[in-house]
Amino acid sequence: PHRTELYEDSPSACWPIVYSPDYNITFMGLEKLHPFDAGKWGKVINFLKEEKLIADDLIVQAREATDEDLLVVHTRRYLNKLKWSFVVATITEIPPVAFLPNFVVQRKVLKPLRTQTGGTIMAGKLAVDRGWAINVGGGFHHCSSDKGGGFCAYADITLAIKFLFERVQGVSKATIIDLDAHQGNGHERDFMDDHRVYIMDVYNRYIYPGDGFAKRAIKRKVELEWGTEDTEYLQKVHTHVEGALNELKPDIIVYNAGTDILDGDPLGGLAISPQGIVKRDEVVFKAARRRRIPILMVTSGGYQKRTARIIADSILNLHNLGLIDKELAASGAGNPKVEQMIRDSAKDFSNLS
Repeated sequence: PHRTELYEDSPSACWPIVYSPDYNITFMGLEKLHPFDAGKWGKVINFLKEEKLIADDLIVQAREATDEDLLVVHTRRYLNKLKWSFVVATITEIPPVAFLPNFVVQRKVLKPLRTQTGGTIMAGKLAVDRGWAINVGGGFHHCSSDKGGGFCAYADITLAIKFLFERVQGVSKATIIDLDAHQGNGHERDFMDDHRVYIMDVYNRYIYPGDGFAKRAIKRKVELEWGTEDTEYLQKVHTHVEGALNELKPDIIVYNAGTDILDGDPLGGLAISPQGIVKRDEVVFKAARRRRIPILMVTSGGYQKRTARIIADSILNLHNLGLIDKELAASGAGNPKVEQMIRDSAKDFSNLS
């Protein structure tokens, strides 16, 4: 494989939480034309710093994915298309971007997305080394090797998995648990005929992208109705996450933790409360840690101002429960506190049903 800086070892004193200030998209107020909070990633980090969970020197600095890294999945033809501002405007759904010189688009829009993509690739290796990792950005699940869309210009989930398959001994099976409100048609198209990758996708069946072809790649498909609420949602997530991991024990879980399921999201059309989102992430991490399967979480979609606080609260909750911490990470999941808590939570859920 090509040489890449993305797989150089990170200092073991760091949390396996990946971020860079370069994630945030800010220029001339143009980002306000999208319902997207284009600075949400930085806000998540600021909340975690305020709560004293992390400090700048304790997180892993994301590096930008190079063309050579991107070519592990993307076609040269697709990367060349991104040199046209109108193509990027279409993918990011920010029409005025079409009128900007491409060097501005590269620096202000694509570089942040390439840095988040580098972050996901780095977090893949960290997850295998440490048992878990979180990229505070990424989760561009509508992008495949030769087509972007829905704000997704690079296929970071596909890239992270292909990097692991090619470079890390002992990683030959992956499970994607995609809980963004939208169908993850990008990774589905990329892994259509790849039996090493098991895809579970839970989404609002009536919204973008409605990609019927891509649906054929989904092994466990959970299509939700408009306005689905916490009880039904958490029940389905719990049942199907357990089912998916019992059906196949992967070497890595990629968890696409979109927060656009939040009640009031203009695009997601579901009605999950902030507490429901926190609980959902807990359910997924418990299932992974109990089975000692490394888990990589990416933050994906989520289009409201209160989203950043919810993501931070969820990470704090995972930490308070002992599902993520710096020391546990290195030693695997054999933490008695966690084992006990996981047994208790299994009881909670049998009561729920």
